[in-house]
Amino acid sequence: MESINGWAKPGEIVYSDTARTRSLYEIEKRLLDVVLSLSLLIVLAPLIAVVAIAVKLDSAGPVLYRRRVVGRGKKAFHAFKLRTMVDGAESIESDDPKTKKEMEANHKLRHDRRVTRIGMFLRKTSIDELPQLLNVLFGQMSLVGPRMISFPEIEKFGMWQGKILSVKPGITGLWQVSGRSKLSYEDRVRLNVYYVDHRSAGMDLFILLKTIPAVLTGNGAY
Repeated sequence: MESINGWAKPGEIVYSDTARTRSLYEIEKRLLDVVLSLSLLIVLAPLIAVVAIAVKLDSAGPVLYRRRVVGRGKKAFHAFKLRTMVDGAESIESDDPKTKKEMEANHKLRHDRRVTRIGMFLRKTSIDELPQLLNVLFGQMSLVGPRMISFPEIEKFGMWQGKILSVKPGITGLWQVSGRSKLSYEDRVRLNVYYVDHRSAGMDLFILLKTIPAVLTGNGAY
């Protein structure tokens, strides 16, 4: 059976509702989150500062964008990102039916005219997500986990809503290292659920290592 990244193809995932006790794993995971995110923030601080200046010079508006998302236990929080769109992008809507359909299906546009020049580069390299290391330190996110979702997206997870929202969303995850935006929304849901069912220290390490080439190549990012 051909697999995705050594695990399973989305269409061949078998879901399991078996309850597992992961107290030791959760402690190890939180320890890794704190140590690694703090270390990365210190090392990458000069890069973040330079990019923040570039964002400010490129277009008017705040440097940071706060996206309201759903966290563990269905608790809302603001995920930090370096702004990649023009200020007030949420109020700019397209009258093009095709564009509206793509947005409703993927909650993202491949060719979004609201994205700034520096924003295109930040999205391609995932540098815009570096401020989410603060969310990890605050305990709202994890380095590895399901892709964060907004409240309008919850219904797309159907019967898997509770499972997905039982863990913290991650900066990276199985979906991100398996093709990102190249995958259908259905496959993204399946990969997120698969991660929740099979998460382990080994899988987290595997995903972290796979994230490096995924970011460097920009595969599936836009």
